[in-house]
Amino acid sequence: MILRAENVYDDIFEKLILDLASKEMVEEAYFETVTEALARNESLLTAHKEGVTAAAMLLAAMTGTEEDDARKEVVALDLRPQ
Repeated sequence: MILRAENVYDDIFEKLILDLASKEMVEEAYFETVTEALARNESLLTAHKEGVTAAAMLLAAMTGTEEDDARKEVVALDLRPQ
């Protein structure tokens, strides 16, 4: 029984690490895209929209989720241009 519980904890830990790494990658895609848009003198709103789109496309590609679902997950992160 203990061995089985350890395997469950290992699975949870591995998923958590992957989720954290995925979140960092999504945030990086967002902020990189926002920075590029602002460098082109786009508005904050346009930069934000482009950032959300780029981050959602990355998340969809990484996880295999539908783009609309990925977009909702990115929006839920409440990222904003800085």
